[in-house]
Amino acid sequence: MGGQRPRTEREWSVLVSASEVLMERVPRLTDQLIEELRVHSPQFDLAVPRDEHWQQTNEAMRYGIEALAANRSAPRRDLQYAERLGRRRAEQGLPLDLLLYAYRHAGYLIWEELLEIVSEKDPAALRVLVQLASYMWAGVDGQASAVADAYRSTEQDMQRRSDERVQALLDALLEGKSTPGLVAGAAAGLDLPEQGRYAVVVVRVERAAGREPFHRVAAAEGLRFFWRMRTDYEIAVVALGPEAGLAELAEVLHRRCPGPGGISPVVPRLADLGLARRLAETALRTCGPEAQRIVRLDERLPTALVVSQPELAARLIADVFGPLLELDPADRAVLLETLDAWLECEGSAGRAATRLYCHRNTVFNRLRRLEQLTSRSLSRPRDLIEMTLALDAFRLTPG
Repeated sequence: MGGQRPRTEREWSVLVSASEVLMERVPRLTDQLIEELRVHSPQFDLAVPRDEHWQQTNEAMRYGIEALAANRSAPRRDLQYAERLGRRRAEQGLPLDLLLYAYRHAGYLIWEELLEIVSEKDPAALRVLVQLASYMWAGVDGQASAVADAYRSTEQDMQRRSDERVQALLDALLEGKSTPGLVAGAAAGLDLPEQGRYAVVVVRVERAAGREPFHRVAAAEGLRFFWRMRTDYEIAVVALGPEAGLAELAEVLHRRCPGPGGISPVVPRLADLGLARRLAETALRTCGPEAQRIVRLDERLPTALVVSQPELAARLIADVFGPLLELDPADRAVLLETLDAWLECEGSAGRAATRLYCHRNTVFNRLRRLEQLTSRSLSRPRDLIEMTLALDAFRLTPG
């Protein structure tokens, strides 16, 4: 085996003769091995049906003995069988360390039996057999390596298929589907309760060359994130811990993710993720094209109403800002920028002037002109609401 020296005629004779007797004893050795494996760990019985375990152990031993006495050109059926067994045990869920223990323990039993056989038949050949120990353990190591490689490969394939299934379930929930068993399957796959506190985040992502790549948040204190990628944006289902809320979620995203993005209100069930996704997308639409922040829908409900009704938004713009639309675009932009700054500064002309790099009287003059053009007063609550919503509609409605 491997790069070891060729066996002599005497060594070959000892191995072949002992192997013939050893083959006859395989059923008893199989019984002994399986019993000792059960004593070592009850997981052998839990993972592998007894009849199957006996049959496969019996075959594995026979292939191992065959390989021990075979010449180098013979097919390594022991390695082929080890690969099959590795795949099977991975599918059955037997831990890999127990599978490797079984192979190595089988090696010890076979070696002890060889020593006994040679001692009975030809005691003088014991020295020859000991010199062949490296062949024996090289064979066991090769089988262990083959079984481990096949096990890990199968385990990775199973994990990938499981991940793909869970992701498909999560996508279905985000689409608002209600297939029987969907919620239970997603809950089990994601290790989440069906009833809980969940939010959905939608973040617009620029994937153009030269752009900074989007970095997903995996977890934060009291928060677990489950991300799904779309063409132009990323979606995250967020499981909120008992102490975490939307404020903590927004703070984490603000520190780690570029905007714009939207955060849904909290929903109490996994089954509500479709609704939460739609609300998060609505929150995203309240962000202007140049926005670089992630916003909460519950803090932008009036604006969300505007962007959710494009036909009404267009009528609101025409009704409130009709005369402004006839102005030179630069002149109109100055007036609307002043209104926006004044609203952001909570009605303080002085703070708005600082933001706009002009005198506070300039702010007053622009606002008065705006009132004249719109026939509305910023001191009247209803007029102020109309002006505010019309400004949102003008900035956020396409076209």
